[in-house]
Amino acid sequence: MNSSDGTDPEQSLNQEDTTVDLRGSYEASGIQEVLDQLDHELVGLKPVKARIREIAALLVVNKARHLIGLETTRPSLHMSFTGPPGTGKTTVAERMSRILHGLGYLRKGHVVTATRDDLVGQYIGHTAPKTREMLKKAMGGVLFIDEAYYLYRPENERDYGAEAIEILLQVMESNRDDLVVIFAGYKERMDIFYQSNPGLSSRVANHIDFPDYSSKELFTIAQLILAAENYRFSDEARVVFADYIDRRRKLPFFANARSIRNAIDRARMRQANRLFNGMGSRLNKQDLMTIEAEDITASRVFSGEVEGKDRSEPIINL
Repeated sequence: MNSSDGTDPEQSLNQEDTTVDLRGSYEASGIQEVLDQLDHELVGLKPVKARIREIAALLVVNKARHLIGLETTRPSLHMSFTGPPGTGKTTVAERMSRILHGLGYLRKGHVVTATRDDLVGQYIGHTAPKTREMLKKAMGGVLFIDEAYYLYRPENERDYGAEAIEILLQVMESNRDDLVVIFAGYKERMDIFYQSNPGLSSRVANHIDFPDYSSKELFTIAQLILAAENYRFSDEARVVFADYIDRRRKLPFFANARSIRNAIDRARMRQANRLFNGMGSRLNKQDLMTIEAEDITASRVFSGEVEGKDRSEPIINL
């Protein structure tokens, strides 16, 4: 017998009694392993990690709703990562892709990184094939567009960035089940970018802001980098490097963890040079492992200058 609304009461009862194993689904997806790895790899960033967990929880529950027969619209997964360089945006994008792949939201779960040069051509008819080629490579995974605001240059009437954005908009909507696009860059410039492109802003549902690291967090990062390479600070070097961090943060082109890694690399070279020049003495394991204060104080940072600026560090200091 059917009810007055045409549904079968017995079928409705069966659906009400159906259960799903949320924990089992979560554990089978491998998400916990990815989140644990994120905690291990990235110091701090508590608000970022909390937001990633919120997104993961939503996706797990959405999958459970689907399994139990509840109609659920696929959430918009396009994202915006804003913040200064060297704060882990690329790493988080890679971990996010693994989460989405583990839950079945992405076929492959790989990440393709692109900049303006990869998407925008220099003459008529050049932009569309370049943009579509990058989108093709990213299908089934994540397209991570770094410094995305460079796509839009309204001051140049002959610029082809607008064409790339239009193609991105079309594919983000038509292929939302097979592609996630993550736009990244400085927060202030990304805000202007979205204001200038309302169609783009409406398609990006998840905005995550990456804060600068504190001096304490940067020192922890330095120790992790050293430990991974079997190095250590002497007691005096620990004090000196903490001072280095405070000084470096005040200078131009500071790129958080990226600048700290560069500083450690230069300290290692100075240590190697110091040991090489004193090769008349026999060295033990501790000698080869230890970064001394003099390996750090030789930096021009202590004279108020930026040294060894790498191309990987930001061109513009905001």
